[in-house]
Amino acid sequence: MSMHSKSRQAYIGLILVTIIIGLSFIFVIIGLKYSSPMDLLAHRFTAAAISLVFLWVFGLVKLPRFSFKKAKWLLLLSLFYPLLFFALQTFGLQHSTASEAGIIFATTPIITLIAASFFLKEKTTWLQKIGIVLSIAGILFIIYFTGNISGGTTLKGLLLLMLSVFALVVYYVLGKVVTANFSAMEITVWMTILAFVAFNGFSVASHIQTHTLNQFFKPLGQMEFLWAVLYLGVLSSMVTAFLTNFALTQVPASQIAVFNNLSPLVSIAGGIIILNETLYSYHIIGGLLVLAGVAMTVFFKHQKRSKKDF
Repeated sequence: MSMHSKSRQAYIGLILVTIIIGLSFIFVIIGLKYSSPMDLLAHRFTAAAISLVFLWVFGLVKLPRFSFKKAKWLLLLSLFYPLLFFALQTFGLQHSTASEAGIIFATTPIITLIAASFFLKEKTTWLQKIGIVLSIAGILFIIYFTGNISGGTTLKGLLLLMLSVFALVVYYVLGKVVTANFSAMEITVWMTILAFVAFNGFSVASHIQTHTLNQFFKPLGQMEFLWAVLYLGVLSSMVTAFLTNFALTQVPASQIAVFNNLSPLVSIAGGIIILNETLYSYHIIGGLLVLAGVAMTVFFKHQKRSKKDF
């Protein structure tokens, strides 16, 4: 398969990631009606781990051989994502409003651009830089006109959310190095297994300590919760991890990060279609800014970029 074909597949995968993550907020809201944030994380990665077992049983996935040489790099990558990213995000959202969190996460592409330029020596044109700024401006434009910024973010919430952004940026940058030596599926398997063990271990241990273990299993009796967990675990955790890991082998980290700003647009569309929310003019204007920014970032590449820039 040619490099051009793989690159095209990577961008298609990133679009799917954007759609899946954008709709995942609806399922998170559903899941949180029945369980705590940490319990929801445990259950979603249990669903992801079970799906991996099914794929392995039917011969669709080969589990990688364990070796300490591989383990140290994959454990390091998995530490930042999914462990630190999801944990910091979950606890940060407990001390923040969704709108203010959106402002913080809108800084991901620009921080990734700076980190990728410094550590990976990735080259971007001025048009690409303008595109990244446009996409961030579009998100901030939508957030500003929602009028939902209540000042409910505490210093603790701000710090936790910013740390989650840095964890994601480190994953993007470190992932460019790690994916040169490991397959996307191999990395995804390690990530899923580690998150399954860590989040379940923490959640179950907490319930045992407080003698509330029955509360950990109680949500599993609700069909609505099970559908939410299946979506979050299989699609929003495992599938998105695989597609992002594959994209890291083909696409500069700074370009991958800017796709994050498309997810809020999908969330808005999902709210309008599924939850019958209202579409306002500022949604359209902000959305067009984001789409224009992403298009500029993806398509205005440096024509003479060498393979080393990837």
